[in-house]
Amino acid sequence: MVRTIQPAKRANFLPMQNIRPLLLLISAVSFGLGISLPLIQFQKFYFFTDTPSLLMMVHGLWQEQDIGLALIVGIFSIALPVCKQAVTFQAVFARRKLSNWASVIAKWSMMDVLMVALLVFAAKTSGLASAIAQPGLWFFALSTITIAIATFGLSDQKK
Repeated sequence: MVRTIQPAKRANFLPMQNIRPLLLLISAVSFGLGISLPLIQFQKFYFFTDTPSLLMMVHGLWQEQDIGLALIVGIFSIALPVCKQAVTFQAVFARRKLSNWASVIAKWSMMDVLMVALLVFAAKTSGLASAIAQPGLWFFALSTITIAIATFGLSDQKK
């Protein structure tokens, strides 16, 4: 009789399926706070201060007739993260495999944080204004990171 030796299974302290709902909750709440709280504080000439949220930035761009830029920021920073969260919620709670286009969305998931970082860098290096990160930026980044962790391994799940 030939015995096969099974590889030892590692004991998972907290299996991913147990913490995914918590990560999704943290991501959803952080996203709501991230788009509604001030992202950046711009201070010009030591007297004028502006602390816009992401929603206020998109609205301001739209009002100023920068419709293309408003659409780009709105799509990458609001619409795509909402779509990714909706697909991830469905995958976790319906126990389905992530759809193929969810991996396409995942590739762009940090684009919004990069856009805000470039905006802060441009404001600081121009000398016209100082830019200081506000809580909205940190909540927004937390949302992006927690949804990325929550989606890890979902494409391997069976239908």
